[in-house]
Amino acid sequence: MNVRFIHWKIAAAVALMVVVVPALRVAATGAQSSQTAGGKQTKPKAAAPAKEQPMPFRAGEAVTYRVSWAAFSNAATLQLAVPERRDLFGWTTWHFRAAAHTINPVRMLFSVDDQFDSYTDVATLESRQFELHLDELGRKQDQVLHFVATGQPFRAPGPSVVVLPGTRDPLGALYELRAVDWQRMPELRAPVYDGRNLYEMRAGRQSAGEAITLAAGRFTASRIVVRVFQYEKEVAGIRFVLWLADNAARAPVVMQAEMPFGNLHAELVTASN
Repeated sequence: MNVRFIHWKIAAAVALMVVVVPALRVAATGAQSSQTAGGKQTKPKAAAPAKEQPMPFRAGEAVTYRVSWAAFSNAATLQLAVPERRDLFGWTTWHFRAAAHTINPVRMLFSVDDQFDSYTDVATLESRQFELHLDELGRKQDQVLHFVATGQPFRAPGPSVVVLPGTRDPLGALYELRAVDWQRMPELRAPVYDGRNLYEMRAGRQSAGEAITLAAGRFTASRIVVRVFQYEKEVAGIRFVLWLADNAARAPVVMQAEMPFGNLHAELVTASN
């Protein structure tokens, strides 16, 4: 496959930019596939059921961004949405969706129309299901990953991926950053599984009250820096930053990713809730 196309794959999947490294190719899973973080899995201790916490987003929300990459100031559009809350095999979940589309002149080189769906537990924020629906250069691929934490029963029909308790998918992790009270929590750490590899996301607030002026308006925002680790070592050459609006919704108004092949930048265009 063309190297430039592999790189653009990440640009098109900018919805996942805060936790993805340059490899979003999903390996086929067996009936009970598993992932580890380089250590032994242990049986989790019994814990009281988690209680659902208030969230800054709600069903029906949709946020649209303009994406720039390298020399292209208007390379793609990105929409993040919360279509619904849904019962999924007995789990109550948030349904998150990201859709990315290249636009001209980039589209003349790389035609990309990708969609990602996350079904995230409303109480624990663990991923229950992660879907990739890719349409790139005329090639289509659909992948549905059922996540089952160690010690939990298998509920979904067909193959499942056994993950560590508390594992998020990349899109669900993005929404979790909005739910954090950054005044009280100096750092968030969580395992993130992208379908192929397990990473640890470490996120912290670097500053608050930054003034940002965009075509969509003027905002004050908190600057959140996300680092990606694997086997206790930070993944080199990758850095993610997003600015969350200092309002009730806490939606990202700007997202940036510094990557070896060029920087990605996404700016808020419209928002509805």
